Amino acid sequence: MSELQLRIVASQVEKFREAARIQQSFITKAEKKALLWCAERMPNALNSDHLTILGAAGMLLAGASYALSRFNRYALLLACFFLAVNWFGDSLDGTLARYRNQQRPRYGFYVDHVIDCFGVSALLAGMGLSGYMNPLIAVWMLVAYLLLSSEIFLATYALAQFEMSYFCFGPTELRILLCTGNLYVFFHPVVHPFGLPLSLWDFGAVLGSIGMTAIAIFSFIRHTRTLYELERL
Repeated sequence: MSELQLRIVASQVEKFREAARIQQSFITKAEKKALLWCAERMPNALNSDHLTILGAAGMLLAGASYALSRFNRYALLLACFFLAVNWFGDSLDGTLARYRNQQRPRYGFYVDHVIDCFGVSALLAGMGLSGYMNPLIAVWMLVAYLLLSSEIFLATYALAQFEMSYFCFGPTELRILLCTGNLYVFFHPVVHPFGLPLSLWDFGAVLGSIGMTAIAIFSFIRHTRTLYELERL
């Protein structure tokens, strides 16, 4: 970035307003208490950047574990472990920054969510290669995720509200759901819900893709109406 561009960006610092975080999931209160407990005991040598890197590595290794499960189903258990690593790093980095009063709202928001998009891409690529999910369905789910993410990010910019959960489901609940599915598939590799020609993961991914697409459309309509009322001609 050129010196002129840096000056332009710096001139906007005072105008920047951090988006309000809206999270109303099933385990929000318990999760916040657990994260604060961890932040209070985190060694001074570690900071939020280290945790962000740890979370990113956890997601990439979870995707690799899913791909490996094509050859050894015990890799499904390994994926659960790396999803836990991802939760620890991805969820704790912001809590640690706030606890130490070292917030960098623009940097943190940008870096975290770009990494999330790459991480989910790696995760679904691994699931598509696992043999337990149809690769085309994995691609559909990735498109639905990126579509919803785009709506959330644009709404965060336009409305200064960052919605982190829908219908009491957030990232942590989705990780728990994934791990539950891993354990079920580990013990029951061949399952076709309701007699459909879909595996358990295919069925869940189809429902998830439809749900994320519907939420993206519903949120787009709701936010468009709100912005129209705020900026009537």
